[in-house]
Order: sequence, then C-alpha cells, then structure tokens
Amino acid sequence: MLGLPLDILITGANVQDRDGGIDVIRAVRQRFPSLKKIWADSAYAGRCVEEAKELGIDLDVVRRSDEGLVWTGKGEEPPPRGFKIVKRRWIVERTIAWLGRFRRLSKDYEHSTASSLAWHWIAFIRTLARRIGARIKF
Repeated sequence: MLGLPLDILITGANVQDRDGGIDVIRAVRQRFPSLKKIWADSAYAGRCVEEAKELGIDLDVVRRSDEGLVWTGKGEEPPPRGFKIVKRRWIVERTIAWLGRFRRLSKDYEHSTASSLAWHWIAFIRTLARRIGARIKF
C-alpha cells in the first residue's frame, strides 16, 4: 500500500495541524464524496475527528504505541519500552519519511505556499513513478 495523499494543504507555520486538518477534510470530501475512511497522525485528534464525523467520514487517529502511557511509579510496572508494531502507523510515518528524503522539502526554502505545494506534488509523483517502475518486469 502506498500512502499517497488525496489532497495537500500548505499553510503558514502559525497554523496548527488540527486547524489546517479541518480544511483538508473539507477539501477531500468535496473532491471525493464517496470517501468513508481517513487515517491521520495524532495531531489531528479532537476537532478534526468531530468535523469528519459531521461530513460522514470515519477519521481514525493512529497513535504511537507509547502515547497516553503514564507511569506514576507507585508500585506499578513501568510502561513497556522499545519498538512495537502499531497497525496503520507505518503508512503515516513512511509517507512523512518519503517527503523528508527530498532535499528541497527538508527545510522550508519556499517563499510561497503555492511553490511549496508544487514541490510536494513533484515529490509524490516521483515516489509513485519509482515504485511503479520497480514492480514492472522487463
């Protein structure tokens, strides 16, 4: 499964993910009215989940395995440490990692959000083309 986005929204650094996420959910619903399920990072919990529910979309927030675990130290076992497989988490993390491999996207070099958006789409197109090319047997 390739974690390519259905839509991308580039905002200024002063916009929180949860606020920008609402705009993304609305845009995706408009472009893909039959969409039923979205997997998102934990930054999109809260208001994004409520907005998605109002639009008839099931927004599943994929959390890290250690999120929400607090150890008080009062006669309890500490929370488990180390790597754990969390269903669907790799899709979110891998997508972000693929973007990080593109030098132009490693920092915020762009002066306009339109330019940044274009470079993100170029990165995803290149990633998809390379993955398709790797599966074709000549």
